[in-house]
Amino acid sequence: MLLSILLQAAASSALGYVGAAIGAGLVALGAGVGIGKIGKSAMEGIARQPEAAGNIRTSMIIIGALVEGVCLFGVIVCLLIVLLK
Repeated sequence: MLLSILLQAAASSALGYVGAAIGAGLVALGAGVGIGKIGKSAMEGIARQPEAAGNIRTSMIIIGALVEGVCLFGVIVCLLIVLLK
């Protein structure tokens, strides 16, 4: 309900396009930083304990997929702001 009201308010003004573009950029930037930190931590963990590489890799893939899901949701919300106008 609240999200729908916010989307309609943002879409009704010209600043909605600017906000959507900035929002999509920030979402993509945040996801890139998150994936980078996940990869860095996984490589450090594998270097410290090579025998746990399989478990670390599995956890890294699951967490990476969750971060990408949040990123996709954010980009979709930004696109909805643009398309509702």
